[in-house]
Amino acid sequence: LLKLRDLQELGHQVVLIVGDSTAMVGDPSGKNQLRPQLTREAVEANLLTYTEQAGKILDLDRTEVRRNSEWFDQMDFEGVLKLCARMTVARMIERDTFQKRIKDSEPVGIHEFLYPLMQGWDSVQVSADVELGGTDQLFNLLVGRQLQEQEGQRPQICVTTPLINGTDGRKMSKSYGNALLFEDSPSEVFGKTMSVEDEVMEVWYTQLTRVPEEEISEILAGHPRDAKVRLAKEMVELLHGSAEADQAAEAFDRQFRSKELPDDIPEVAWPGESGLPL
Repeated sequence: LLKLRDLQELGHQVVLIVGDSTAMVGDPSGKNQLRPQLTREAVEANLLTYTEQAGKILDLDRTEVRRNSEWFDQMDFEGVLKLCARMTVARMIERDTFQKRIKDSEPVGIHEFLYPLMQGWDSVQVSADVELGGTDQLFNLLVGRQLQEQEGQRPQICVTTPLINGTDGRKMSKSYGNALLFEDSPSEVFGKTMSVEDEVMEVWYTQLTRVPEEEISEILAGHPRDAKVRLAKEMVELLHGSAEADQAAEAFDRQFRSKELPDDIPEVAWPGESGLPL
């Protein structure tokens, strides 16, 4: 999203594709927690705040938002077969995630082969000249180039960004519960950022902030806690603004440095009649 915003500020037309059709392609075995198989109803529920969240980074007034159900809902079974005929099984299993699962004797559903083809067809439908994604999406982005060439379009440029590690050091994912969420409060964003491992700070600074690279080197050369406080303020400012960032930093200091009680302690009534000791 930050890279899209950069392109937007340079005057390019940004198209944000909402994958409401591709989201329904999951791992039916249930073993791949990062890609659960969703119903159309679940997809619709997830999309309620999708553009609102993206709007924290992008200028939505200058963003073209398209749902890929717009073209996939119009595709009949013959169309699906024609799309599948554009790819061989040998080419499909070159994808590293499929190779790993096959090696680990984990099932791979036939319908999962549709995901790269569907994402590639999105590029054809919007005539993309550049597509952005994480490094784990490179195979899918390249499929887009292949399909565009077959359709007589100029193949898109593929731009990938490194995956971000979450608060526990693993790949950031809602499924792992280690992610910074767009809907997190300023205090949550600040607290989560303060809990990240020192080793991931450089990636967060580089990928998630606009602090100049030479300044990042100076920051990281100093005390790790000071570097993390600056990073936490940058993250809150990105999602909530500078005033909220200052307040979150002050509240964190009061609670963890001065050992004062936080302002937002929840009150819970104890059900004395339950007979359980407090």
